[in-house]
Amino acid sequence: MARRGQGPSYGTSGATASPMLSFRNRSGHNSPGETRPQPLSYGLPTYPTAQPEMPPKLDVKQGTLNLMVLRTLDVLGPLHGYGIARRIEETSGNRLVLNYGTLYPALVKLEQEGAIVGEWRPSENNRRAKFYTLTAAGRKQLARETREWHETADLIGAFLAPRREA
Repeated sequence: MARRGQGPSYGTSGATASPMLSFRNRSGHNSPGETRPQPLSYGLPTYPTAQPEMPPKLDVKQGTLNLMVLRTLDVLGPLHGYGIARRIEETSGNRLVLNYGTLYPALVKLEQEGAIVGEWRPSENNRRAKFYTLTAAGRKQLARETREWHETADLIGAFLAPRREA
């Protein structure tokens, strides 16, 4: 068995001859339980490689996902869930990565509330997909939530940029 720094070890002490594979989630981080691959050094020093700078990922604030979904359907018309998610991510400059475990329950809730209606039909690649369309009630909800969001943003803005009083 080789000593540390003298090359790879092929013994039965748990070392393997190939680097471990690692799969990253959409945010570029390893998922729980996964390890980063270790480069094979063969006794030579290794140097960190430069990674391209990615914009930081943001969490969706509670209550804003419905607004984003409704606005996306208002602008683009009928879309399936995957299309809605991609458009929201694209519009955010890929700073948001939507988890389907978050998006689809929101779509179900909006559908139950009558803000959107879903219809099964073939997608662009001829697979069955549920396309969502904004309803009249959904347009009213979009207008209300947009107004409320602007009011909230104005309120927070007043605290973030206070004026000095004489």
